Amino acid sequence: MTTQDTGPLAAYQAQLDAGTLRRDPVQAHVVDALQALADRIIDTAAQAPAKKGLGRLFSRKNKTAAAPIDGTVGLYVYGGVGRGKSMLMDMFFDTLPDLPSLPKKRVHFHEFMLDVHALVHEFRKASATERAENWGMRWRGTDDPIPPVAARIASEAKVLCFDELQVNNVADAMIISRLFGTLLEEGVWTIFTSNRVPSDLYIGGHNRQLFLPFIATLEKRLDILELDSPTDYRLDRLKGVETYHAPLDDGAKAAVDAAWRGLTDQDSGDPLELETHGDGGRTVHVPCSAKGVARFGFADLCARPVGSADYLAIANRHHTVLMDNIPLLTPEKRNEAKRFVTLIDVLYEHNVKLICSAAAPPESLYPKGHGAFEFERTVSRLMEMQSEDYLARGHGVAEPAEG
Repeated sequence: MTTQDTGPLAAYQAQLDAGTLRRDPVQAHVVDALQALADRIIDTAAQAPAKKGLGRLFSRKNKTAAAPIDGTVGLYVYGGVGRGKSMLMDMFFDTLPDLPSLPKKRVHFHEFMLDVHALVHEFRKASATERAENWGMRWRGTDDPIPPVAARIASEAKVLCFDELQVNNVADAMIISRLFGTLLEEGVWTIFTSNRVPSDLYIGGHNRQLFLPFIATLEKRLDILELDSPTDYRLDRLKGVETYHAPLDDGAKAAVDAAWRGLTDQDSGDPLELETHGDGGRTVHVPCSAKGVARFGFADLCARPVGSADYLAIANRHHTVLMDNIPLLTPEKRNEAKRFVTLIDVLYEHNVKLICSAAAPPESLYPKGHGAFEFERTVSRLMEMQSEDYLARGHGVAEPAEG
């Protein structure tokens, strides 16, 4: 069984033929590896008969579409910003068939870890009876949350695609090593993208020695590929593109429209609902999203009860945000101005690129009123976000604090 005609290789060739991608031998090498992995996964799924009943979800003996115990069970693709890692993984994920025996999931790594922490908390607060009812009888007598959380994840996905693996805090570092070791035991195929080679993950972090077994697992169980293309395609698309357009006129709108088309190769994107964390399970609506780019009107993000958790969800998922129609932030718009300040702080701290149309240059957006002094930091950030240095920064890249 093969995916040669419909898999990532065919999808990549179709974009080359359409002219939406330029031929890149380094990318082509990664596509070949993704194609080979897709074929292995499909062949394994075809050979493993599905189990019936609840045992299919929780039994360690479930081998339906499971990765082999020995040998490599996925890919780790690393390289500089804008080289096409996320794009190629999307091709892999989108072309992998939807089969009952092969549930798949693609997630930003930061969002995944937030979900993991929530599951760990849920398990720890559950009684033995609740653990048996909601997690499975095999976990009734354990207080260790990692194996049942891994089993829950494995029951929902036999193929996991993680975008932008980076580890910035000790809480994540202490969970990840055991969690992914158990996921591999549960037979989950795994694909990572990252800006870092595995040996550099969480470098300088507190108690890094607790994280080293995870690195060893990555190097043993995954094929490690560097996507070292000399071209930063994301930055290449932004070269010569003005990011701040004022005043609000037809020219500003046309410029933002052109930036959207240049970044996404589309006239319009798709709406998206993003789950936020730490705020009662809210979702934030993204009116237009494609290829890691989101587009909003100012009112969408600042004239409604939107907060930092919502902005964080947007920043984690998108490397670039387009915003239309930023008005003058007059005294009667003080609530909108506060939200705008928070939004810019979150985007800046996560190196999200901002392309916008506004009523005035940054230094004139907030002409007077309470908060004008505090707005000076926002002005400074809006100015810096237009610079070549800022545009060249990696999305969401942050160094862990040293112990």
